[in-house]
Amino acid sequence: MIDQIGRHIHLKSTPKRIISLVPSQTELLCDLGLEKSLVGVTKFCVHPEHIKKKIAIVGGTKDVKYELIKSLNPDIILCNKEENTKEIVETSQEIAPVHVSDIFSVEDAITLIHQYGKLFSVDTSAEKIALSIQQERERFQESIRSNSVKKVAYFIWRKPWMVAGGNTFINHLLELNRFENVFSNRQRYPEVKLSELKKITDLDYIFLSSEPFPFKEKHISEIKKELPEVKIVLVDGEYFSWYGSRLQAAFSYFEGLHGIL
Repeated sequence: MIDQIGRHIHLKSTPKRIISLVPSQTELLCDLGLEKSLVGVTKFCVHPEHIKKKIAIVGGTKDVKYELIKSLNPDIILCNKEENTKEIVETSQEIAPVHVSDIFSVEDAITLIHQYGKLFSVDTSAEKIALSIQQERERFQESIRSNSVKKVAYFIWRKPWMVAGGNTFINHLLELNRFENVFSNRQRYPEVKLSELKKITDLDYIFLSSEPFPFKEKHISEIKKELPEVKIVLVDGEYFSWYGSRLQAAFSYFEGLHGIL
């Protein structure tokens, strides 16, 4: 198999002992019926809720315990180009075969789901999830077809203020929602100053994500001091950035979000 960054993966049989270093991929594996095959996850793998109580925690997404990973004798280690470092991928490769995902769109996510279906011999479950996502996306896009495009800034961090720029999965989902990301001309997750937003004409909304920084109501008041005229909304970051099986529920969430804007 060739993973999503073009690396060749050589396996003699279907992997039975899996380590996942990506929260959204951990949830996907469980929804594919592979929970019993998981032997290691990160401290950020919070879905399903019980997973961290049952399976070894091997670290975070940027720092892992290699000796612990090695002791778990994995058949495969699952990574993501954005969430994990190059050093993690290369060092993990010395322990077991590594699959690296690289997600910028719903189509990329569906490709990953099909890859996992083939990799772990759960093609039927993978096809079911992929089809559900495709149907939900089509239904949602039809429901907002007549909506006018709104300008938004999507914040992911505070001190320093950081936003989602272009070339990100978040930006892709904003576009599917008919939101124009005012920072789409910048790459990845740039630092910004609130004063920059004062110069943007007709900014409709500021979205404050629930992750990775846990924005709360108090942060709305903080930003309002600088931008009193802009509507500021707390949004569920998992639905804007998790690309596995959570996408099945994302479009219903987006529909509800449009209903309160």
